[in-house]
Amino acid sequence: MQPKRAARSFSKSNTAILFNRYVWLVDTIYRAGRISFEEINERWQCSSLNDTGEELPLKTFHNHKNAIQQMFDINIGCDRRAGYLYYIEHVEDMERGGVRTWLLNTFAVNHLINESHHLKRRILFEEIPSGQRFLTQIIEAMRDNLTLEIIHQSFWSDTASTFEVAPYCVKVFRQRWYMVGCSISDRRLRVYALDRIHTLRTIENTFVLPDDFDPEGFFADSFGIVVDDRVKSERMRVRVAGIQRQYIRTLPLHVSQLETEITKDSSVFEFYLRPTLDFQQELLIHAINAEDSIEVLEPQWLRERMQAVGEDLSRNHQEA
Repeated sequence: MQPKRAARSFSKSNTAILFNRYVWLVDTIYRAGRISFEEINERWQCSSLNDTGEELPLKTFHNHKNAIQQMFDINIGCDRRAGYLYYIEHVEDMERGGVRTWLLNTFAVNHLINESHHLKRRILFEEIPSGQRFLTQIIEAMRDNLTLEIIHQSFWSDTASTFEVAPYCVKVFRQRWYMVGCSISDRRLRVYALDRIHTLRTIENTFVLPDDFDPEGFFADSFGIVVDDRVKSERMRVRVAGIQRQYIRTLPLHVSQLETEITKDSSVFEFYLRPTLDFQQELLIHAINAEDSIEVLEPQWLRERMQAVGEDLSRNHQEA
């Protein structure tokens, strides 16, 4: 291995090790509520991340604490009056969801599995293959505000195209990773599926993320990752009967979901979003699972659309 490549590989390895230590430290303090440095040190000596069983120097602990604040925007406070007990400040912010919760949950579970080797075959995860090749490089480009050159081929095209894009944000949906990027050529925002990228390389061209870009707001009126300005947001009402309404209650289809009418046998759910094709497909999936227990009440065009799809399916499956 060449010296530069070896140094780069070593640097990435060290970064991964430190990252895991940061998450371990936050998870340890978070689960404990309040904990002394001595207790943290004891748990560190038993951690699977600590191959040698060495102690955690106090200086290293404070370096990790400062790095965690910069990387995750998570502050580790110290209650001196209670005997120098460490705790997570504003812990309620972490419990609201978002990337910090996702990261901590992911690595906390991974850490627990590593410490419980006999459970590894009994804990099954969904694989997200599209994140393995390019996700790290995209996140690094987002961090450094560098553009990317990608060769991307959509499912609707027979050929691949080359784009230079400024990576604004990434989102996972239905076991696929997507990147929202601003095309340098026409300054338009587009969504690129990572599993449809052939090659990707970082370009030393910098960009400035607009102050008014809000990743959650960008997808606010979308069911998944389809952001189509040609489809206007509107209110939809769907009646769901039987056990299927329990599935929709416990796993809402959209952040706007409201259960507005409840009877013994059914509920009416309201949504306000763009009724794009992916949302229509989701309704059909629930209709199949629930047999005759899903009915689109409004808008009328969507009700007629669902009826037409049902009639087409019935006609296609009639015996000759």
